[in-house]
Amino acid sequence: MLPYGDAHTTADLAVVAEDHGWDGFFVWEGIWAIDPWVSLAAAAVRTERIRLGTMLTPLPRRRPWELAGQTSTLDNLSGGRVILSVGLGVAGEDRWWLFEDDPGRAARAQMLDEGLAMLERLWREEPFEFEGRHFTSRLIDSLVPPAPPAPVQKPRIPTWVVGAWPFPKSMRRSARWDGWIPHYQPVDASADGQLTPEIFGEGAIWIREQRATEGLPMAGYDLIMEGATPADDPKAAAEQVRPWAQAGATWWLDADWSSMDPARVREASERRLRAGPPRVDH
Repeated sequence: MLPYGDAHTTADLAVVAEDHGWDGFFVWEGIWAIDPWVSLAAAAVRTERIRLGTMLTPLPRRRPWELAGQTSTLDNLSGGRVILSVGLGVAGEDRWWLFEDDPGRAARAQMLDEGLAMLERLWREEPFEFEGRHFTSRLIDSLVPPAPPAPVQKPRIPTWVVGAWPFPKSMRRSARWDGWIPHYQPVDASADGQLTPEIFGEGAIWIREQRATEGLPMAGYDLIMEGATPADDPKAAAEQVRPWAQAGATWWLDADWSSMDPARVREASERRLRAGPPRVDH
């Protein structure tokens, strides 16, 4: 996970990541920031295998039809290597709301649900009708110019969704898509809010049971955890990841958010990438 960097840095480091055995390369998506989809397109044309995505896209603050065009274009350009990660977006901090007012968590949750529903229809490369509280689409006979080509990946681009454990409504949203990005939010506000492998495991079990209830398989579904492992001690890195893998995690995103200075980020990220990913034997 590259916390900060321009398109040149993204493309260069994605090549390093692919050459050193990493499975995916993710970039940060801001509001007034370097465009992540342009950066990932630069990475796509210089790589062949590695998965590419954001961590993460604040879908309630995006126009779903524009995001559908960006992701479909990148999925075709990369030969089907896109992962889309979405969440409500950060609340409460002025720096995230320079150009608009926060409509509130409830409204953003509605917009997330409607945005996800629209994306699934938009990726089908055909006109459709949609009537939501926040987004609409009128049905027409044809599109001129035509809709962007459907993604290479079927039935859709894999979509990871933030779920607040242990809140059922938020978790059900994550369970219905293609991956769970955990956000631990204790019911007791005075409790320790640190996510542990044990708590992660409880959420993973809940996801499995919920998908079984809805007739959805776990095959192809991802459980994602994020943290920073050392570049100079592969054994320690593996031991740090192991309890999360044992708790059910299928992806570990190595992310160091300690600095957003471009030069420092590039140097530290390249050093970590060249050391290779923390592999855990099951």
